[in-house]
Amino acid sequence: MATIIEFSGPVLVSRDEERHGMWSVDGVLTFERPAPTPDRVLDGWVLPGFVDAHCHIGLGIGGAVDEATTLAQAQTDLDAGTLLIRDAGSPSDTRWVQQRADLPRLMRAGRHIARSRRYLRGLGHEIEPEQLVETVRKEARDGDGWVKLVGDWIDRGVGDLAASFPAKLVRDAISAAHDEGARVTAHCFAEDTLDDMLDANIDCIEHATGLLPRHIPRLVEQSVPIVPTLVNIATFPGIAAQAAPKFPEYADHMTRLWERRRERVQEAFEAGVAIYAGTDAGSVIKHGRIADEMKELHDAGLPPAAVLDATTWGARAWLGAEGISEGASADVVLCRDDPRRDLSTVSVLQHVVLRGMIVR
Repeated sequence: MATIIEFSGPVLVSRDEERHGMWSVDGVLTFERPAPTPDRVLDGWVLPGFVDAHCHIGLGIGGAVDEATTLAQAQTDLDAGTLLIRDAGSPSDTRWVQQRADLPRLMRAGRHIARSRRYLRGLGHEIEPEQLVETVRKEARDGDGWVKLVGDWIDRGVGDLAASFPAKLVRDAISAAHDEGARVTAHCFAEDTLDDMLDANIDCIEHATGLLPRHIPRLVEQSVPIVPTLVNIATFPGIAAQAAPKFPEYADHMTRLWERRRERVQEAFEAGVAIYAGTDAGSVIKHGRIADEMKELHDAGLPPAAVLDATTWGARAWLGAEGISEGASADVVLCRDDPRRDLSTVSVLQHVVLRGMIVR
C-alpha cells in the first residue's frame, strides 16, 4: 500500500502561483487526487523545503568533527525546515550524509582553499599561490559541482584584509574549475577582492560585505549572485574588538563593513542582484538558524516574498533542485499563516516533510 499524505492548505508553487489540492504518494508530489484515503492530512501553507546556501556540515570551530556531531548538525538544520544544503566547505568527508534518506539533501563543495597561514586553522587546504590551479581542479573533481575559495583574509604583515591569491592565478583557477564542470564561489569581505573575483568570472560571492556601487552593475550583467550570511556578519563587532589592540586598521575596516551590511544588501536587491539565504553555520554560528537569516534579509529591505524566493523557489532553481511540481520529491514545509504576509511564521513551522516522510 502506498503511503499518502494530503496537504489541505494553500500550496505556494512559486512566489506568484498558489494552488489547492496536493498529495504525496510514496514520497512523490501530485496534484491529482489518489483513490485511497490519505494516511495523514496536514494543514498549513505549503512551501518548498528551505535551502541553506552557505552551511558547513561536518565542520566545527577547530576543523573536522566526528560523525555523531555531523549527524546532530544535519538533524538540527532539518528540524528548522532546511531540506537542501549547499555545503560551503568542510574538512570532513560527508558523502555518507547523502546516503541517509532521513537527512537533508547535501551539495558538497569539498574543502575551503585558502592561503597558507591566512585562514582559520584546520578548516581548509592552506596552499601557496603556485598550488592554486591544481588544488582547485582537484576539489572540482571531488565535490558536487562547487569549489570554495577564501578570497581574502587578514594579512598580519599589512594589518588589514588582503587578497589571498594574485588576480591572474584566480582567473586561471576559476577557468580550470569551469573546465571540470564546476562552479566557484568565494569568501569575500573586502572591497577590492570583489573586483578580482568578477574579473575572473566567479559564479557566486559569499558575504559580499565590501560591495560598492561599482560592483553592482557587474554582478547583474554577469549574473553573479551573493549570499550575504548576515547572521555571521553580526559577529564582526566582536572580531573587531578582539583585533583592535594589535590590528587597529583591520578592526576599523571590519566595523565599517558591519555598519553598512544592510545598506549593501538593499542596494544589491533593488538593482536586481540575485540574493540567496545562507547562515554560515558550522563554526561559530549554530545550525538551524535559517529563519534568523530570513529575518535578517527582511530587516535589510527585502520584502517577504523576496526573502522566501531567496530561500525556496529561487534558491532551488539556481542550484538545479526540484521545487513543488508534479512528480517532484515531497520535500516541503508547512507554515501556520501565509509567509508572504507574515514572515515570522517560518520560525515556528507546522510540519516538515522530507522525501514524503513527516519529520514533524
